[in-house]
Amino acid sequence: MFDSLKSFIGELFEAPEARVFDDQDYVLAAAALLVHIAGVDGEFDPTERARVQRLVEERFNLSHAQARELITQATESEREAVDLYHFTSVLKRSLGEEGRRQLVGMLWEIAYADGDIDECEENVVWRVAELLGVSTRERVSLRRFAREERASEEATPPGPWSDS
Repeated sequence: MFDSLKSFIGELFEAPEARVFDDQDYVLAAAALLVHIAGVDGEFDPTERARVQRLVEERFNLSHAQARELITQATESEREAVDLYHFTSVLKRSLGEEGRRQLVGMLWEIAYADGDIDECEENVVWRVAELLGVSTRERVSLRRFAREERASEEATPPGPWSDS
């Protein structure tokens, strides 16, 4: 009885960073795809790491520490996965049409993070979009939007008001 009371009290005061993501959690599946696209060209450079971190924090409303833990788990999950279907099946069950569209947009954002798109990155986004049921038209539109966003970031000089 004392152990169960101790466990209950521990759960009440547990830090929010202690969230555990399981294999059926769409957030882990999405983060694993982001990690996959970032490293599919053979490099997971600091720019891509920072972009993945920012996207995970913003889109999933996580603290910096929670996002780092999620990315660590996602990296491990991505290494163990045999194919993309493992992740896309969880996402297709969990997300509506708009959520799946947003994920494809996030993938394009990561693909453009290092300044250019590798054909492997393009192929992965295409396959994920197909598995998620995102149309070719939408995929191309999301790519154009990500490319334009990247170009506007490069055109804006850093200043005291920017993140740079």
